[in-house]
Amino acid sequence: MSDHPVLHVKGRVLVGPDDARDELWVVDGRISYDRPVGAQDVRTVAGWTLPGLVDAHCHVGLGPHGPVPQDVAEQQALTDRDAGTLLIRDAGSPSDTRWTDTREDLPKIIRAGRHIARTRRYIRGYAHEIEPEDLVAYVAQEARRGDGWVKLVGDWIDRDLGDLAPSWPRDAARAAIAEAHRLGARVTAHCFATSSLRDLVESGIDCIEHATGLTDDLIPLFADRGVAIVPTLVNIATFPKLAEGGESKFPRWSAHLRRLHERRYDTVRGAYDAGIPVYVGTDAGGTLPHGLVAAEVAELTKAGIPPTEALAATTWAAREWLGRPGLEEGATADLVVYDEDPRADVRVLAAPRRVVLNGRVVDGS
Repeated sequence: MSDHPVLHVKGRVLVGPDDARDELWVVDGRISYDRPVGAQDVRTVAGWTLPGLVDAHCHVGLGPHGPVPQDVAEQQALTDRDAGTLLIRDAGSPSDTRWTDTREDLPKIIRAGRHIARTRRYIRGYAHEIEPEDLVAYVAQEARRGDGWVKLVGDWIDRDLGDLAPSWPRDAARAAIAEAHRLGARVTAHCFATSSLRDLVESGIDCIEHATGLTDDLIPLFADRGVAIVPTLVNIATFPKLAEGGESKFPRWSAHLRRLHERRYDTVRGAYDAGIPVYVGTDAGGTLPHGLVAAEVAELTKAGIPPTEALAATTWAAREWLGRPGLEEGATADLVVYDEDPRADVRVLAAPRRVVLNGRVVDGS
């Protein structure tokens, strides 16, 4: 045995939505469903166990004005971890967070490199700001820097128009997405409005962040192409405040945000009903605090997604989508234990009893 403690996790182990077992063992930091022979000093953890939660839209190392110091990024990651988030898809960050890969006490991060935006068409200090003729080159650069994902800013406010507008011509988007795919990376894009969606989906994009502009006529296109959405409803909840702040200068944009906010739950439910893959993402970092994964799952249920499916969007299904294991035999033991069944009430996710990361209880208990 290594210096990893042997853990006996018992109660109900939710290996999948329809697969619950009575126990598992953690030996040398990995999951086993066979009782180890000769184990000493076994620690027992009891309750309802899920794979470590996934936040598929999170920004470690990002603050309101851009990159943050390493100690701040560390606290962001620890906050997510203590909330049960043990796998993060970092959907764009100007910070180099590779140092976290050496830390067994921090969540695992799948990086999308830095945001790629149109010049003066995104939050200052966040993105590479470029013009369409440079899009392919920057996508190639970030595909090589990331962990299999690239993040575009698909739309943003056009100050001349006074409203949201697409960032990229269709031909530029198609060429850039093809280049990312050639390099083995998937592409996602920040999109609030409707106007950028058809071009991006028909250009082969893999995922849309926020997707507040998804409409009934576009839903079949998303479903047919298998394009996932990450709604970030805890972020969309801020739209009314954003609209109020921009009312005097950009009244058209403000009205647009309010409409998107008003139909946010119908949008998500329509996507789910059509079979579009929906995953949990909080948009933590920037202006939103970390540790909001439970709140986002609860928002998905408010939109009408059944509780078990909302759980899948942050556990079993999300891990499969990102190519990372859950509670399989031999997998690294990343799991969260709760006092009650989260399938009966997803609000249970807000109070983890134990967090186990890389085979160790790391919640200070």
